Amino acid sequence: MKFFHGANRRGPYFEGWYLKHQNRQGQMLALIPAFHIDGAGRRSASLQVLSNREAWWLEYPEEQFRAARHQFRVRLGASLFSAQGLDLRIEGEGLNLSGVLRYGPRTALGSDIMGPFRLFGGMQCAHGVLSMRHSLRGTLNLNGETLDFTDGIGYIETDRGRSFPSAYLWTQCAWDEPKSGSLMLAVATVPLPVGGFTGCIGSVLYHGREYRLATYRGAGIERWSPTGVRVRQGPYRLEAELLSAQGLVLRAPAEGRMARTIHESLCGEVRYCFWHGTDLLFQHTDRYASFEHSDRRTSP
Repeated sequence: MKFFHGANRRGPYFEGWYLKHQNRQGQMLALIPAFHIDGAGRRSASLQVLSNREAWWLEYPEEQFRAARHQFRVRLGASLFSAQGLDLRIEGEGLNLSGVLRYGPRTALGSDIMGPFRLFGGMQCAHGVLSMRHSLRGTLNLNGETLDFTDGIGYIETDRGRSFPSAYLWTQCAWDEPKSGSLMLAVATVPLPVGGFTGCIGSVLYHGREYRLATYRGAGIERWSPTGVRVRQGPYRLEAELLSAQGLVLRAPAEGRMARTIHESLCGEVRYCFWHGTDLLFQHTDRYASFEHSDRRTSP
């Protein structure tokens, strides 16, 4: 299995990894190391850091980026990101972040979240989930504040391609009480040489079982908007409603360049309901859920 696809690519191209960490005190930290090639073939790397209240952007020359092909292991500057954890030494404008985190065993999906979509060579963006949840151990120091993530929850995903979809919604959360669970759901416009469609991919892990919801398994998108989404697949129905948001400004890829501005709520409040027929399998309101919605089709 390949974990880094960009070694011999030509532009435009991007590849990035999203690593989210949350502790029992409600402190959040997400890191997004990325590699990109623009249309002229110029190669560079970047790192975005998100906390509960702030976001930072750092640029790196290509020579400060290294990635293993067959395992998740990315070195960016003096920092290391891997399936085993983080070793951070980051300094930038308004940002000093250092420390070591160790990850417990990753909770991988039973199969590629893209399903047969992974065979579509012309897609703008391919998504991957490396871990739906894993335990955390260790502390980080963020601008003089100690963040203790021991006994917290982590999540890792990845994206690669040319650009983020012109319109998409993405949400993710993981929780422990009263029964542990985690979920990820994405809805996006998918352009094709002739026409296109709006599709979804998602996974719910609950009570020791994975429920896969995806267009390639017959899922239909009943509604989606900046404040929520409802997806139905056979007898199953998943709803996510954004109750409150604290949007942070991020950069996203457009033809290999990190030139698009998006907003992510790293710790928004989202209510999730998951049904099987008329039986409510769970209702979970999470104050530390991630939520993004972007639609360039309606932007001025």
